[in-house]
Amino acid sequence: MTPKRPDGAGAFPKAVEPPAPDTPDPTGLYAALDLGTNSCRMLIAQPKGNGFHVVDSFSKSVQLGAGLERTGQLSRASMARTVQALRICQQKLKRNNVKRMRLVATEACRRAQNAQSFINTVRRETGLQLEIIEPEEEARLAVISCSPLVSTKTEQLLVVDIGGGSTELVWIDLSSVERRDRPRALMRLHAGFHTVESPFPTAKVVDWISVPLGVATLRDQFSDVQDDAARFALMSWFFEENLAEFAPYKKLDHLKERFQIVGTSGTVTTVAASHLGLKRYDRTKVDGLRMTSDQIDTVIRRYLAMGPTGRREDPRIGEDRHALIMSGSAILQALLRLWPTDRLSVADRGLREGLLFAQMSADGVLEDGVF
Repeated sequence: MTPKRPDGAGAFPKAVEPPAPDTPDPTGLYAALDLGTNSCRMLIAQPKGNGFHVVDSFSKSVQLGAGLERTGQLSRASMARTVQALRICQQKLKRNNVKRMRLVATEACRRAQNAQSFINTVRRETGLQLEIIEPEEEARLAVISCSPLVSTKTEQLLVVDIGGGSTELVWIDLSSVERRDRPRALMRLHAGFHTVESPFPTAKVVDWISVPLGVATLRDQFSDVQDDAARFALMSWFFEENLAEFAPYKKLDHLKERFQIVGTSGTVTTVAASHLGLKRYDRTKVDGLRMTSDQIDTVIRRYLAMGPTGRREDPRIGEDRHALIMSGSAILQALLRLWPTDRLSVADRGLREGLLFAQMSADGVLEDGVF
């Protein structure tokens, strides 16, 4: 029999059922792990307004792709280093009681013949399930992470993500989007690069490319060249050759004030730190900094003048970066040769931030709801 209310007005309302376990919690924690060719990095964060607050993080150079160019396989030593790093990540996830996460692997695992065996080992040893993502999703996530740095004046945008094993470039036309809506229009690209029917103003992806050359793979391609300057020139030329199929390369109109490049990678942030003369890296000074082609070229020339020994001893380059900084600089120089600009924005953000934004947006826990 249904119980009656004391005032005789009818049955008591049903008790409110607790939310289902998979219902997103706006106060809950999210995690994003990016396992690349060179580094293993993770962020644990809580939604906050239209963004998030980082609760915990992890970053380590594991060099998963070491020797991959030569053998086509992930080496035992590389896999062992990576599993050790992933154990630490698993402990952080458990300690923070994280329920919602995406743990992704990129170019090294896309290319390695024994990638699935490695994924199985990771699951067996750590309980973590890695997901190998396609280049298009990697490019989309880079765009999403960088959207807060895009000027409302920008009509033509080039987002560049220089990774360890690959480099993603995305050219976006924002000219039909109202200025104030441009960052939000970029966020909506998490659903895909192809234009779909939408009541919202849309960012048009003119072209995108994933070049299978990053700071580690490009360095390995020319490791037999002894002369430092010659090796740098060859790397830059070779990278430019690999951009031949990228459409804007052929039909770019120089837009100056309406054109912006956003660069995300350890290379770009290192160049920025060197330009600023920082003795200790400071993200607050680097993230969002604008640099001109001439300023970047000055830093790269200084790196060349230092030589390998000088770069190794320079605290602004860092111990993990000195062996990779010239291959990254070669990529950067090739890009600026093709698209010179006085508006390159430095992004100390990337795949992890894109993964967090995409998860939180899809769950509707950001202030503006679902993008």
